[in-house]
Amino acid sequence: MPEPKPPKPPKLEAATAARPLRTAVLLAVGTELTVGETRDTNSGDLARSLAERGVEVEWVVALPDRLATVVDALRNALAAADFAVTTGGLGPTPDDLTREAIAAVVGERPAVDPELERWLRHLFERRGIAYHGGNSKQAWLIPSATAIPNERGTAPGWWVDRPDGRVIVALPGPPAEMRPMWEGWVLPHLAARGLGQDRVTRTYRLAGIGESAVAALLGERLLRAENPVVATYARSDAVDVRISARADAGRSPEQLVEEAAALVLAAVGTYVWGRDADTWPGVLGRELAARGWTAALVEAGTGGATMRLLGDAPWLVSSRLLAPAEADAPIAALAEQARNSAAATVGLAVRAVESGEDTRVDVAVSGPWGAREAGQTAFLGGTEGRRRAGVAAAAFLHAAVRDEPPAGEDRSR
Repeated sequence: MPEPKPPKPPKLEAATAARPLRTAVLLAVGTELTVGETRDTNSGDLARSLAERGVEVEWVVALPDRLATVVDALRNALAAADFAVTTGGLGPTPDDLTREAIAAVVGERPAVDPELERWLRHLFERRGIAYHGGNSKQAWLIPSATAIPNERGTAPGWWVDRPDGRVIVALPGPPAEMRPMWEGWVLPHLAARGLGQDRVTRTYRLAGIGESAVAALLGERLLRAENPVVATYARSDAVDVRISARADAGRSPEQLVEEAAALVLAAVGTYVWGRDADTWPGVLGRELAARGWTAALVEAGTGGATMRLLGDAPWLVSSRLLAPAEADAPIAALAEQARNSAAATVGLAVRAVESGEDTRVDVAVSGPWGAREAGQTAFLGGTEGRRRAGVAAAAFLHAAVRDEPPAGEDRSR
């Protein structure tokens, strides 16, 4: 007898009412999220996936395992957006209430689906685990729901069509189950309904300036515009300025992004070190490779923050954390020593010392042009101050290398 398989996806048919799916709400269900026992990583993954496809995520919320709360949130979501995605609450226990909430919202009664139950029982038999009556809850369906296959767990998802063309997608909470179901089944199904709209995005990555200062330079008018949308984000390695646009009034999203980009660069262009998915190792690698150069690093008082930031970059031929006794020399001398001992083109030295509640950072770069050094105060001490010291070192190296023309390029131009 052939082994039962997860239920097959249905044909991707048109919704009862044609409706483009351009807005979404994400609902993460589980008391473990609202009491801090578990982090909700699913919503971030889903939000990024939808944003890439031109979908506006109206809001993201974590909900406890309370039926009335989940029902209210789901009703609000469907009133505000074209579709809602829930994660979690699809287990077999009484506090797994997502199915009950969806059934209450659409006014339908769940019942055990025979095909799902056969598949579910076989999973338990194959593993030698007793099948209890409560497990059949995971084989429930309502008339308007289609089971979403789960090949990595025992909780099939639900796809629910509403008469007005809105959609509810229910997925399990474990990311190892949710992600392949989303990528392999849900996204193609959403795309067949007309997912998102054409949208162009560009991100500029900045260093040497804080997010509040970036916002002040950009100005409220630019940051409050609805299309294109310009937003700032404080990251661990940069402050990002993201521009996102959709076609509007006969202008393409590309044109709108270019217009906003000109304003952004005029305001904060001197702080930009990268774009979009750029990282410090990648950007520095491009600059050094253009000149045929390598680099060596020494650092003190940073806990290895610069090494962690730069990672296993092929252009970094040597990296070393200095003992306190080795770090007393002038910072420029340390950079020169790093360069010479590793036979690298460029030497980078960074030293961090806590100063009150902040961190004093000294950094130097030694290269064919000689040595450059600078000092600054990094906000906060401890681990955060050391992390900021690593970013300051990468930014200083980038500025120093970028000022030197690539091989064969005329410096006078």
